[in-house]
Amino acid sequence: MRILVTGGAGFIGSHLVDVLMKENHEIRVLDNLSAGNLENLKGWMGHRNFEFLRGDMRDLKIVQKALENVDVVFHLAANPEVRVGSQTPEVLYETNVLITYNLLEGMRKKDVNELIFTSSSTVYGDAEILPTPEDYGALEPISVYGGVKLSAEALMSGYAHTFDIKTLIFRLANIIGKRSNHGVIYDFIRKLRKNPQELEILGDGTQRKSYLHVSDTIEGILYLYHRFKNERRMVDVYNIGNEDWITVKEIAEIVSKEMNLKPKFRFTGGVDGGRGWKGDVKMMLLSIEKAKKRGWKPKMSSKEAVERAVRELLDDFKYN
Repeated sequence: MRILVTGGAGFIGSHLVDVLMKENHEIRVLDNLSAGNLENLKGWMGHRNFEFLRGDMRDLKIVQKALENVDVVFHLAANPEVRVGSQTPEVLYETNVLITYNLLEGMRKKDVNELIFTSSSTVYGDAEILPTPEDYGALEPISVYGGVKLSAEALMSGYAHTFDIKTLIFRLANIIGKRSNHGVIYDFIRKLRKNPQELEILGDGTQRKSYLHVSDTIEGILYLYHRFKNERRMVDVYNIGNEDWITVKEIAEIVSKEMNLKPKFRFTGGVDGGRGWKGDVKMMLLSIEKAKKRGWKPKMSSKEAVERAVRELLDDFKYN
């Protein structure tokens, strides 16, 4: 297939590109490198089946150029930082909703009719049902980030049914692993490298969430996409996460152990009952029963994923 991967130089996007290239597809990456890094794609530069376009998806002309002769789009371009929403919501709007509108308009005009989108568990907000299934509602995000992800989902659904753009949406848990440059593990390593004696932990440490290694994530996305292609549904939604969860304090202990450190933990106390920041979902566990019924489940538990991700990120820090 001829595939466009938006945000393909980023953390999850570059891992997706690696797998798609190994499957001998023709891959075009569109990325403005605001969150991504060309280093993530260095193994494919110059390959006859690979093309990189540096461009901002807020420009519709750039999006339309990227869509030339494309069969399917994997849309991963977005600002990945949840905490941005409290300071600069306009950035989250532009880099999630506006670019999604431009992509959908471009697909409509270029007659590209398959779209795969990486959404987020944050669309559920503080769900009253845990594990949370895909049909949970009403959806009430508690962060601007969750709001713009849900807005993008709704826009896609409208375009899918109006203009026959077959759309698959994945609501992701916390994805971790090599090449990540944000999130709790990355932050802990960075803080401990600066001060090995003390580790600041946002919130009260009891925040409990599901974590999934990026390798399991990509496998799940592609496995479920290939099944969705042969189904009659125009729009479908899957949770991609783990069946267990882990606390922030437990993650801090794993990071400290892997770094051979015994720092003093200093909890900030957080906001709104121990959240790390306003808009932080304190308890998140997705139901993956729907995906399991289709034949996919992760190979690693949350704890195993965290342990592997810590080792991978320590290697990243070592060589950067």
